[in-house]
Amino acid sequence: MDLKITEALRGYGVTRATGASAEEGGNNLLGRAAQDFAATVRESEAVATQAMTSNADPHALVEALAYSQLAVETAVTVRDRVVEAYQEILRMPV
Repeated sequence: MDLKITEALRGYGVTRATGASAEEGGNNLLGRAAQDFAATVRESEAVATQAMTSNADPHALVEALAYSQLAVETAVTVRDRVVEAYQEILRMPV
């Protein structure tokens, strides 16, 4: 499965090379990740629709479902980490 690690590394390299701040690079990377997630879900839905009308290969359906499962698990993990970090910040003494 393609985890798009090379794209993340390339984005990091572009951020470092252009001298963009960490915040700008993070927002750009996060935005691209959200777009990739939406595209993966759209593609999986299209393949599932084709499979229901008997126009898609069953192997393509299983592959699309695996990609969408990985995308959802990744999104949930990122969300959990963000919530955990927020809760940690709230526990800090002022």
